[in-house]
Amino acid sequence: MREASVVFKTKHICATIAAVLAIAVTAQQTAAQPKSILVFAAASMKNALDDVNDAFSKESGAKVIASYAASSALMKQIEQGAPADVFLSADIDWMDYGAKRGLIKTATRFDLLGNRLVLIAPRDSTIGPVNIGSGFNLAVLAGKGRVAVGDVRAVPAGLYAKAALEKLGAWAAIEPKLAMAESVRAALVLVARGEAPLGIVYETDAKIEPAVKIAGVFPDDSHPPIVYPVALTATANPEATHYLAFLRTKPAKAIFERYGFNVLVKPAR
Repeated sequence: MREASVVFKTKHICATIAAVLAIAVTAQQTAAQPKSILVFAAASMKNALDDVNDAFSKESGAKVIASYAASSALMKQIEQGAPADVFLSADIDWMDYGAKRGLIKTATRFDLLGNRLVLIAPRDSTIGPVNIGSGFNLAVLAGKGRVAVGDVRAVPAGLYAKAALEKLGAWAAIEPKLAMAESVRAALVLVARGEAPLGIVYETDAKIEPAVKIAGVFPDDSHPPIVYPVALTATANPEATHYLAFLRTKPAKAIFERYGFNVLVKPAR
């Protein structure tokens, strides 16, 4: 009986040691695996940033999960506790909003990209080319239809559009005809489907949608510069630092430029 007891205890001890070692090995393997990085990015960045994220993952082994929406909606989600690691905004104002509330690491912030504002129409439309300048009458051009645009109260593309239309003297007449969407990509869809005869989006949006054409380009001085700042959030995991650095590399620059963005930073490597 005593021998049986000793054997039982020995087996129990060995099983316990094996279990502890298994847990330790699993923990070590888990710790060695890069954590996933959650990126909150402006809707207009989707196609280009998806390619950049793939390139980063191949180089680093880290998984990138991207959530795309209007910059305003994304920053509000971060403010409410969403666990984002990186915030990439389509305008400076929403990044400033996050900075004032301690939601981003300001030391990591930099201006990454630039873009242009354009007037679009369905591919088979007879509208265009349009010379957009002072006295531009968008209301007459739209006729009985509406002009699709990001929400002018919060969405960056909508804010840029409103500023441009006000500067050109076209705002008062066109305001009642605006079809405001939750994001610039949603405005793009309205025109692509023929649900709106005209829309105001970024040049990069127009270039990735074969169902629309650029009918005109808004003068750069008709609105504030279109700048995409990026920064780590206040709760970012350490791996996100490497992701932010990758955005400044030559491979990332080449991808952004292929989609029509103007890269504002000099590649670090």
